[in-house]
Amino acid sequence: MRPSVFEAAGGGTALLALARAHHARCLADPELNHPFSHDDQHPQHVERLAAYWAEVLGGPPEYSASCGDQPALLRMHAGNGEMTDLGRRFVDCFVAAADDAGLPQDPELRAVLRAYMEWAVDDVLTYSDPGVPVPAAAAVPRWSWDGLQA
Repeated sequence: MRPSVFEAAGGGTALLALARAHHARCLADPELNHPFSHDDQHPQHVERLAAYWAEVLGGPPEYSASCGDQPALLRMHAGNGEMTDLGRRFVDCFVAAADDAGLPQDPELRAVLRAYMEWAVDDVLTYSDPGVPVPAAAAVPRWSWDGLQA
């Protein structure tokens, strides 16, 4: 049986390294720096991000059990207005962070990770205009080798 994307990436330790590397890249980016340097950011932001990505990619439901749900995550990112090219920059940082974190170089894994993040950014940006309602109920998405799972 094929391992989950979570397992193929290296599990929780690898996704924590990815979240740390991604956060560092976002802080270093002149445009992404501002949203990533707020003082009101949760003190365990990186760990929570890693738990979210782990759950999405087939790992344990730690994010849902201890951090929040999908509507809360969407509300956190909603209503920020025009994002210009922040979404593309976010994806570029994610792709580069996979190298920084030492994730496997497997081209199929890297393509799946990029496809997930492009979808995730598009999904979050759906709620970027002020006043756009965020769903009251939604499950944490699940992403596999075949993309978004129903």
